[in-house]
Amino acid sequence: MRMKRLEGRYALVTGGSTGIGRAIAIRFAEEGANVAINYHSSGEEAEITRDEVNEACSTIRELGCEEMVVQANVADEADVREMFARVLAAWGRIDILVNNAGIQKAAPTDDVETDDFDHVLAVNLRGAFLCAREAARHFLARGGGGVIINNSSVHQIIPKPHYAPYAISKAGMGNLTRTLALEYAGRGIRVNAVGPGAILTPINTAWKDNPEKKAEVERHIPLGRAGTPDEIAAVFAFLASDDASYISGQTIYACGGLTLYPDFRTAWSSPE
Repeated sequence: MRMKRLEGRYALVTGGSTGIGRAIAIRFAEEGANVAINYHSSGEEAEITRDEVNEACSTIRELGCEEMVVQANVADEADVREMFARVLAAWGRIDILVNNAGIQKAAPTDDVETDDFDHVLAVNLRGAFLCAREAARHFLARGGGGVIINNSSVHQIIPKPHYAPYAISKAGMGNLTRTLALEYAGRGIRVNAVGPGAILTPINTAWKDNPEKKAEVERHIPLGRAGTPDEIAAVFAFLASDDASYISGQTIYACGGLTLYPDFRTAWSSPE
């Protein structure tokens, strides 16, 4: 039986209705944490999302942990403050924040609309900052420190043509992680990030459900396959736990080796 490393702790996971966020929420509950799941959607999509959230909440309850759902747009300051207020009113504390909410939109850079650029950065980077700020304020007010984990990407360091706003937002998240970690290290707040590679999530439907496109993606991955949300959630659980008590300011790339410059597996640049 797995040791419950997060027993009795309270976690808030943004964008936790599906994909990696949902896997994190459930893994945290498996580790003993009570989990608040944030999501933001509207219209017909909201109904689908609510069904997914309810399913995740049911699993968390079956694991013997408390759960709650908080709908909020992380890019909106008032929404973020209200989200934290609701969770704290219900539980009185938050021990772990996971900044997972994120979006991407494909377009050649010369075709990127300013509104689309602003929207991606607002959700991915501004949202992470707003939530981290509220979490830091809470941690400092109650004392005892806390944990912030940002869901970044290999594109924090690997350029991604046709996804400039996304890559820029993740590069910013990398520096946000390091800056907050350094700023609050002396007050018991650890801040880290996880950089997933190609993961089998709904955001990657364009290739994960197409055998030819999936094979092309996996051809570039040294481990030879895409990752699963559960594999990424395991890294978040480690970083949230006391097993990572001496780690702060780091991005752990869970990417099957994508950051290893896989095209250099053969010595084409220095032939013998």
